[in-house]
Amino acid sequence: MRLEHKKIAIVGGGPGGLTLAKLLQDKGVTVNIYERDIDKHARVQGSPLDLHEESGLAALRKAGLLDEFKKNFLPGADKMVIVNEQAEILYSDHDTKVLDNFGHVHFRPEIDRGALRKILLQSLEAETIVWNSHFVSMEKQGEGWLLHFKNGTTAYADIVIAADGANSKIRPYLTDIKPFYSGITMLEGNIYKAEKSAPQIFNLLRGGKAMAFGNEKDILMGQKANGEIGFYISFKTSENWATHSGLNFSDKAQLLTWFKEKYADWSPFWYELFASAETPFIPRPIYCMPLDQSWEAQPNLTMLGDAAHVMPPFAGEGVNMAMLDGLELSECLTSDEYATVQEAISVYERNMRKRAAVVAQESLENGERMHDKNALSTMLDFFSGH
Repeated sequence: MRLEHKKIAIVGGGPGGLTLAKLLQDKGVTVNIYERDIDKHARVQGSPLDLHEESGLAALRKAGLLDEFKKNFLPGADKMVIVNEQAEILYSDHDTKVLDNFGHVHFRPEIDRGALRKILLQSLEAETIVWNSHFVSMEKQGEGWLLHFKNGTTAYADIVIAADGANSKIRPYLTDIKPFYSGITMLEGNIYKAEKSAPQIFNLLRGGKAMAFGNEKDILMGQKANGEIGFYISFKTSENWATHSGLNFSDKAQLLTWFKEKYADWSPFWYELFASAETPFIPRPIYCMPLDQSWEAQPNLTMLGDAAHVMPPFAGEGVNMAMLDGLELSECLTSDEYATVQEAISVYERNMRKRAAVVAQESLENGERMHDKNALSTMLDFFSGH
């Protein structure tokens, strides 16, 4: 199957789209990434990513970027403490975890999102990324697609790949299947200069992660690069909680009052999160694609990552699946095994859906376990290896 004279457009410059672009360029394919950010300096939010041996790290290895990753990952950021709602430490692996265990099946090294993005960006040919390209719509033109962007520009591509995340604007061109609400919402916060602004939390994390469980509610936290801490207040509620709560997510005092009511039996230890966080807090209702989703393969359009299979974060698989999608799609598209691009896409999509459904199921089940009344004992058993 030949892609020599084909132009490929990847919409979205997250880890999945960037991985795919790098692997296609390594095979001599012409590819552009259309990214809505203004430039490469746009701030990358979100907690660090832990990459897994058989997916995220496998993709980096194939792309020849594992050594760069090793120079940039956060040693020790995968260390974990589990506490109860009083912030009493009931499990810690800080004294037992090996810092650098590459090649070990259970090693899940963490890297800051910005650092991973930089590694992938620097590996691409100059001018691969067309910045400030906020996708609006597209229509069929000849054998391919004409893409329209918010800034008034257009671009033609023979093949379009949606890598534009959970709210993908391209997914509806493939299927009208929508994600369902998982029942869990997370309130995301971020603390800068945490050692000074949130010393208690900083000392609890010790450069790693912490999970707190109590009364069917959680707080999940992790050390980021540059002395930052990201945290998520996680609880079961209705899908429209954020709009119906009446809360101003930029008002720390109001959010602390809410926390004192919602997390009534939690220690004042946690109030520091609200005192020191940047505003606004970001409410994130957690969604998942139906596990049995299916659609007809098209000859010139497919998708990867959250656009294809958004899932809860409770198995740490989202970015790993996206990067593995990039690896498998690049191999299908450049393989001589398939007579047509459509056949290559069909094989990729079938495998991708099957693989993602298994992991999404695990993520949903973990979410339930982490928010039920026995969550603390369940998670202690799991991490202690019982």
